[in-house]
Amino acid sequence: MSAKIKIAACQTRDVHEDIAGQLDTLEALTAKATAEGANIVLFPEGFLQGYLTKEEPARRLALDLSSADFTQILHRLAKLEPIIVFGLIEKEADTLFNTAVVIHHGQLLGRYRKTHLLPGESIFQAGNSYPIFDANGLKFGINICYDMQFPEAAQAVADQGADIILCPANNMMRRENAEKWKHRHHEMRIQRAKETNCWIVSADVTGERDGRIGYGPTSVISPEGKVVAQVPLLQEGLITQPLPSHASDNNQSPPPQSQTNHPTAPHRETPK
Repeated sequence: MSAKIKIAACQTRDVHEDIAGQLDTLEALTAKATAEGANIVLFPEGFLQGYLTKEEPARRLALDLSSADFTQILHRLAKLEPIIVFGLIEKEADTLFNTAVVIHHGQLLGRYRKTHLLPGESIFQAGNSYPIFDANGLKFGINICYDMQFPEAAQAVADQGADIILCPANNMMRRENAEKWKHRHHEMRIQRAKETNCWIVSADVTGERDGRIGYGPTSVISPEGKVVAQVPLLQEGLITQPLPSHASDNNQSPPPQSQTNHPTAPHRETPK
């Protein structure tokens, strides 16, 4: 029998321009996930600085991953045991990217830059690669939110032998649009899971802000398309779920695990 890992996915408030506060949240939720045995902890798209699409705040808060500021963040996170995956706004020279970083014991293992950008994300440059990472024998890659609308993005991860696709997301929308897409995100992710024979794990935002609402969903979907764990819509919290460490075990869905609560979207709208 192959070893298993346990993954945690966090559903958090949509916070803008509060890096220190978001690091506090990351540490607190990672501590809870660690207590539940998690080896990987996933956070939403743009988690660190917020999902910012206006150029001035995005450039002001963007981080160069080789900078002293980012090195300080790595040092702060060095005490955390699991692999941490979270979204941030990255800068390289004058170019901005919508990025997810993979960190373990204070070391940057790598990054993924969102390859499919919405019209409202014109301040960013699209990425062009799909790096693969390893956790206790399980290979994983990343699609960020809108990427999952495109079968080729998920397939690019699966074709490299990945067992799981992590999906940091931010689906804070105007209410009419949010109602329309409340359940369709799962429909899309279920399709990607079946196409690729991969687990799909998403982490999304929730709550209301500036006339918009974020329902989630934050969930774990098996390769056969079953939602095996989910944070309730409109609730902050996290889920933890054991996963088989090899694709050969993917036809055996582990039973749903713990949930901790705390008080295809082409029409998605970006914050104004």
